[in-house]
Amino acid sequence: MADRSAPRRGERVLDLVEVMDRLRSPGGCPWDARQTHESLVEYLIEEAYETVEAIEEADRDLLREELGDLLLQVVFHARIAQEDAAQPWTLDDVADGIITKLIARHPHVFGEATAETAEQVEANWHALKAKEKGRESVTDGIPNALPALVQAGKVLSRSASLGDRLPALPAAAAADDILADVDDEHVFGDLMLALVAAGRARGFDAESATRVATRRRIATIRGVEGLE
Repeated sequence: MADRSAPRRGERVLDLVEVMDRLRSPGGCPWDARQTHESLVEYLIEEAYETVEAIEEADRDLLREELGDLLLQVVFHARIAQEDAAQPWTLDDVADGIITKLIARHPHVFGEATAETAEQVEANWHALKAKEKGRESVTDGIPNALPALVQAGKVLSRSASLGDRLPALPAAAAADDILADVDDEHVFGDLMLALVAAGRARGFDAESATRVATRRRIATIRGVEGLE
């Protein structure tokens, strides 16, 4: 029998909402009260990267702390949105939206569809997402503001569904030759760092060059899809 005296899961999230209400209300904190969606962007990005760092360092205590900081940003933005006179919404609306999305995107769990592998689940997810949002290209919806390597990885992952219709990357053969004897991710990382250094010595900016190359690849993908 369940222990009715034990706190319900998520109960402390409600307490966090109450704390944020106090901070944003008259008599609360002047700094918190003056923040906007726009002014909080830098903190949202910073907390996201600090969370990633905690994961990479395998520091579970730090990860718990950083997830709290990230959760604060969600609650903060929801509280600001609640105050909008024209189109207010709350944290409950945020939760309702993601619940609805998760159920719709997992028909193999909540519906009659089947998906035996993680790859099938991912393919179904992207297909459903494209249909919901009226997207034409597999690359639609990938944020331009992503770091160049993250953006490149997403473009390559999404476009894999095009298979043989998509021409090889222009420097694919050269990359395969360079990586022929590399079988360790640490060595791969050292090689990437050395490549950045060699590029810098020649006046190349790795971030910019990768972003431009990714844009060219997106144009190629859209051409294969008949959208260019």
